[in-house]
Amino acid sequence: MNTVLEDRSSSPAWPRRRFLTALAAAGTAFPAAAQFRVDVSGVGARQIPIAIAPFRDEGALPTPVSGIVGADLARSGMFRVAGSPVALDERSVVAAADWRARGVDAVVAGSVTRMADGRLDIRFTLWDIVKGEQLVAQSKLVLAADLRLTAHRIADAIHEALTGERGVNATRIVYVVKAGKRYTLNVTDADGEGGQVALASPEPIISPAWSPDGRELAYVSFETQKAVVWVQDLITGSRRKLADFRGSNSAPAWSPDGRELAMTLTRDGISQLYAMPRAGGTPRRLTSSSAIDTEPVYAPDGRSIFFVSDRGGGPQVYRLPLDGGGPQRVTFTGGYNISPAVSPDGKLLAYISRQGDAFKLMTLDLAAGGVRTLTDTRDDESPSFAPNGKLIVYATRQQGRDVLMTTTLDGSFKTRLVSSGADMREPAWGPFER
Repeated sequence: MNTVLEDRSSSPAWPRRRFLTALAAAGTAFPAAAQFRVDVSGVGARQIPIAIAPFRDEGALPTPVSGIVGADLARSGMFRVAGSPVALDERSVVAAADWRARGVDAVVAGSVTRMADGRLDIRFTLWDIVKGEQLVAQSKLVLAADLRLTAHRIADAIHEALTGERGVNATRIVYVVKAGKRYTLNVTDADGEGGQVALASPEPIISPAWSPDGRELAYVSFETQKAVVWVQDLITGSRRKLADFRGSNSAPAWSPDGRELAMTLTRDGISQLYAMPRAGGTPRRLTSSSAIDTEPVYAPDGRSIFFVSDRGGGPQVYRLPLDGGGPQRVTFTGGYNISPAVSPDGKLLAYISRQGDAFKLMTLDLAAGGVRTLTDTRDDESPSFAPNGKLIVYATRQQGRDVLMTTTLDGSFKTRLVSSGADMREPAWGPFER
């Protein structure tokens, strides 16, 4: 949770949550393999029925390509995925009338061939049964280590061909895992699989944020016994302190052009917003108030910053124009609204709202003002939009564990990311590949 709200647990307006920096400052199943499980709740509207045949000779692989593709498409909420009752590959002749009789609108089939040098030749074809035509036919020669990424890219190609919108399966997410007294910062595929540990520490790690090019992560680490903002290069692994000023340094957020980061500092007393060049330097103060100003996030056009402030009494989301003018309040429904995230098109605000004694994921239409509750859970945290703006990843609690979920924008279709059983927190969805 990207927050540095000071501990005001003595006041009923500020219940004690897991504000770590505050304390420091003051369905579809693929049974062939367990990792393909997609735990689904709700029913997505206008789903496309699609059949995915096992790719010819994929049984020799440690990870079947068709299983990854099917799970990816199911997770989007836009497809109803089924298997194929007949064996197919990319060269098969598909009888559209037969598939229409089965209620299928699209069919995917392919093959995997291991080359003499160990590389994999992965081929697939997508047929549009409704139009009676072949939409996509591709061949990919890849290293065995890139099998999962290739499957995600196939799913994205299918997603875009059938919906006209870019898929996000080949993107990455970052999140924090807490296992016992150990914290790790994990960078994985968008389904929570694969990836790498960017940082491991016996001290808390919070507030990860992606650079716009996906090369670097900013985050807050308590490894020096205080909240410090670090930036880490994910290719080289090198890391540097960006903000280690007196007091607390927290809640980093990248500008859309990647040239600077907004963050919350208490160097001059109470939490206020500052901006710093990505290479470091002297902070530029953005807010000057007697209230707590925290959790900054840039609008996609870079012209304003959304943030949380208690200047009106309880925490609410405000917008600060960067070309002049004072902060403007954005959230008005409920007395406690935190953790803003803005959709890539700038039209929708996701945030966490206290509803009674529960904390719910909400969205606000920034133009029309409509508010929607997306969840029926009680401990939602840390929303982050997918780069195509069609899904939100967030943290919540299920059966006593912190887990990561994705939801469609109407809340009708949710999936739980694969978990090892450890607590998973603070998700942030990375950008498209560049």
